Amino acid sequence: MSKLKVGVIFGGACEEHPVSVKSAREVARNLDTERYEPFWIGITNGGNWKLCDGPDADWENGSARPAMVSPDRSVHGLLVMGKAGYETVRLDVVFPVLHGKLGEDGAIQGLLELSGIPYVGCDIQSSAVCMDKSLAYVVAESAGITVPNFGVFAANDSVDAGSLSYPVFVKPARSGSSFGVNKVTREDELPNALSVARQYDSKVLIEEAVAGSEIGCAVMGDLCGLITGEVDRVDLSHGFFRIHQEDSPETGSENATFIVPADISEKSRRLLQETAKAIYRALGCTGLARVDMFLTDDGRVILNEVNTMPGLTSYSRYPRMMVAAGLPLSDVVDRLISIALNGKKR
Repeated sequence: MSKLKVGVIFGGACEEHPVSVKSAREVARNLDTERYEPFWIGITNGGNWKLCDGPDADWENGSARPAMVSPDRSVHGLLVMGKAGYETVRLDVVFPVLHGKLGEDGAIQGLLELSGIPYVGCDIQSSAVCMDKSLAYVVAESAGITVPNFGVFAANDSVDAGSLSYPVFVKPARSGSSFGVNKVTREDELPNALSVARQYDSKVLIEEAVAGSEIGCAVMGDLCGLITGEVDRVDLSHGFFRIHQEDSPETGSENATFIVPADISEKSRRLLQETAKAIYRALGCTGLARVDMFLTDDGRVILNEVNTMPGLTSYSRYPRMMVAAGLPLSDVVDRLISIALNGKKR
């Protein structure tokens, strides 16, 4: 039986490039090379695509060659620069291990739709909706999910600081890993927070600071069936949670630890898992997502955000939650590839 040819895309021209490379390294460690033949496609910070030997520290150099996914369906794979011009490599499936802009917002998914290659993860629509927190809130709320009170402001919109009930969070509407996010407790802090958020996105979200525990739930599957990992709880020592922005995240967060399974009641755990699945379905997710929520003291669940390609690094929350539920990352990778092949044949 021939091996499945899997294109793994990583890196990316955005602020989450380093996280993507680390996620790809974990995928490499957990990809069964007896079943799969991987083709590693790295995207540099500058947006150059390269076929390389893997996501090691020197992947951009060495024997790396220019390569790209072709939108031509007759190619169904890669165009790779050779000595005599472009060569083609047919792929069976693509695993876009990309985070943030151009990776989780529907951009790469659009290219893969054009190519006709099945791919792991959410489609164009759900990726775009989940990436835009304001749109995700609107869709989720219409499905009966509780969301924070929020307002949306374009690049040139002025904000009446005196009209807000503090504290609030100021966020880029379309960014990930807490880049550009600030908690504002006083009116005089608002202008700087808006300036920082607008460095990442012209569209800014201002939302209430929900009082409650921060809970995450790993979800995997499609319309035929969903499974969840154990929920986790973010235990903060101070400030607010800024994932992937620590100096050395492999050694732990600077202000947070993760309790998996979360130290909550069984009733709350079931409610959170069922709510996470309802959010996943409402937003049209497929493959995988990490659904972040708040659990209030009175037992209510409020949506925080949805990550459609959550980190898969050695210290990331999604694989930890799945491991706690009995699914190591190698099994998760197998299942994600299977879902892509069975549910996204084009």
